[in-house]
Amino acid sequence: MRILIANDDGIDSRGLHRLAFLAKELGEVWVAAPHSQCSAMSHRISVFDCLDVKKEPEFPVEGVQAFHVTGTPADCVKVALEYLMPRKPDLVFSGINHGYNVGLDILYSGTVGAAMEALVNGIPAMAFSNDTNDDCRISDHYLIPIVKELLGREISGHEIWNINFPKGDPEKVKGILTDRFTASKSAYKNVYTPVEERDGTVRLSITGIRQEGAEEGSDMAAVLAGYISVGKVESALLKKR
Repeated sequence: MRILIANDDGIDSRGLHRLAFLAKELGEVWVAAPHSQCSAMSHRISVFDCLDVKKEPEFPVEGVQAFHVTGTPADCVKVALEYLMPRKPDLVFSGINHGYNVGLDILYSGTVGAAMEALVNGIPAMAFSNDTNDDCRISDHYLIPIVKELLGREISGHEIWNINFPKGDPEKVKGILTDRFTASKSAYKNVYTPVEERDGTVRLSITGIRQEGAEEGSDMAAVLAGYISVGKVESALLKKR
């Protein structure tokens, strides 16, 4: 199996490195990731700018073809498919994201945007996310068994798998909840703190605050309760094809 990995946290992300390391168990791995942090880019692509592409000579996972791209997560997938890779991959992984992609945050997610770009090109995709503490022990333990199970399950050509791992010790995970629907609220709420500059400009510093509580059966409720959440995210536009 040939796997392309992208993300939105950038080429130096620990979650990206862990995902590349784990994916090697499944086959040949390629990485195309943003040069810098690109969270909340959704499915944005570059239209008027040039894109710089450079191979990573010291990527920390041996045997992986890794490149950084000065563009968005979706740009990285497009560049990999149309320029870098000799043949299309069998599967696209996106992540492992620093922070949950559940509920309404999926709308903003560059992680999900990269996975959706794979669907545009007819390639199955999975998005992976952790809690914001970058503790990868749970995803290290459960990710590949979950992937192997999902590869045997049916999914339509307008959907991606969206997997979120809770924080904590692998031994304390309560279980894996599948068929989770998207919560109707965001996991993180933005708080804006104003500071007025001398010229009258108001500068807003942004803080993300974790929200609590979500509908039973949702992706957000699962991770907040200590479960791994597995669900689908669909593209209504692709569904019409």
